[in-house]
Amino acid sequence: MAIIQTVRGFTPEIGEGCFLAANAVIVGDVVIGNECSIWFSTVLRGDVNSIRIGNRVNIQDGSVLHTLYQKSTIEIGDDVSIGHNVVIHGAKVRDYALIGMGAVVMDDAVVGEGAIVAAGSVVLSKTQIGPHELWGGTPAKFIKMVEPEKAKEMNEKIARNYLMYSTWYGEQ
Repeated sequence: MAIIQTVRGFTPEIGEGCFLAANAVIVGDVVIGNECSIWFSTVLRGDVNSIRIGNRVNIQDGSVLHTLYQKSTIEIGDDVSIGHNVVIHGAKVRDYALIGMGAVVMDDAVVGEGAIVAAGSVVLSKTQIGPHELWGGTPAKFIKMVEPEKAKEMNEKIARNYLMYSTWYGEQ
């Protein structure tokens, strides 16, 4: 059973139809929308500031979401996929965006709607990634534009797949 812990008077709120892996940790000022999946060894640490997650978001194994005390918050839109071992620290990720495996997105960065951050990239603080842009590298830089419909279709498919995967764990 996932660890859900109240901190500083804030109790995490979990939407309907969510899957929380057995060793996921959700702490403090965290609000998760509907039909989300929070996978194994993932930590959502809303102890020092707020984390807001939209609907149909999948946060894959080993990811860590945290913020800066009284300075940065996390806002994740709808139909967002956050790959394995991602670190998001005080950033905003808009609808239909994809954060690739092992990427780091730092404080006050914004990842635009339908944007893609390539695996292993480091998005520095205050970076503004526009809608439907592909960024990659260390530090991350603009690579090319992504077709809006392809980005939306891809992330809706990933979100649906992760919802399907999560149902397997209720069938045991």
